[in-house]
Amino acid sequence: MPKIAVLPGDGIGKEIIPEALKVLKAVLAGSRYRFDFQEFLIGGTAIDEVETALPSDTLRACKDADAILLGSVGGPKWDTLPAIKRPELGALLPLRKELNLYANIRPVKVFPSLISASTLKEEIVKNVDLVVFRELTGGLYFGDKGRNDNPPAAYDVLIYSEEEIRRILELAFQASQGRRKKLCSVDKANVLESSRFWREIATDVAKQYPEVELTHLYVDNAAMQLVRYPEQFDVIVTENMFGDILTDLASMLSGSIGMLSSASMCGKKGLFEPAHGSAPDIAGQNKANPLATILSAAMMLRYTFDLHAEADRIERAVIKVLDQGYRTADLVKPGEKAVGTKEMGDAVVAAL
Repeated sequence: MPKIAVLPGDGIGKEIIPEALKVLKAVLAGSRYRFDFQEFLIGGTAIDEVETALPSDTLRACKDADAILLGSVGGPKWDTLPAIKRPELGALLPLRKELNLYANIRPVKVFPSLISASTLKEEIVKNVDLVVFRELTGGLYFGDKGRNDNPPAAYDVLIYSEEEIRRILELAFQASQGRRKKLCSVDKANVLESSRFWREIATDVAKQYPEVELTHLYVDNAAMQLVRYPEQFDVIVTENMFGDILTDLASMLSGSIGMLSSASMCGKKGLFEPAHGSAPDIAGQNKANPLATILSAAMMLRYTFDLHAEADRIERAVIKVLDQGYRTADLVKPGEKAVGTKEMGDAVVAAL
């Protein structure tokens, strides 16, 4: 029986993960597929209980699991800790590194019934359907970092190997072949040597995929183009920090970061999580939007277990509840009534 390591984490993670599990169990009911869901500590909650953000039994369970379903980590409660011990640096980055989850995949698609929820005009966002491939285990976040005393200074080292760049580019090219065959590689080659190296490798990999149109954009221009004319993009591939920033920007095309799912992959194994944070300001209030987590669970079925029909059913159910007018607080217009986290999860189950 496939093992799923379930990591609710902090804040609203403890509310949205149960809704995703509820939907997974509903979509698999009556089928021959069964999963072994086991819950483990991570993040600030783990710090409070066992004094470390990534307990050894959690890491061991994640290594043994076929897939990981993660809620969110972090919050102001732990912001006074040394950086390396905080939930983000102490849990997420080492988990990605230990499992070699080098490819972060974030689809951004505008649901017709949510067009008005976007901060951009309808004609700008109505046809948005893109996916971002972000390199996840290299670059600035994983390079040497530190401080000097005389004179006071701080440094972070950005380094990428050819292998790290080539493997994420190959995944992005492969994805492009199954879509509109348009790949945009984002860098800062006019300033950074690492970006010039990235662009050289992208151009070389492109020779293996002559049917895919490869373009290059500087990251600042890419950010501008995402809000100016996002329809032009099909697949975007970029390095770690640029991808971190651009995917959050792109999330608002869909109306709310609460709608943005993600997968971090190494082969078939993946960690699936919503793109948003722990939202401590609304934690425990039944206000969080569980749809990004539910859609992340659908990505798990699709990418790790090849259960495409079941993943399609979840995605259609999400579209149905949105078409029926269900909205959590992040999506409502003035004067509209919001449904809670649990009610939205129930609605998706009913739509299945």
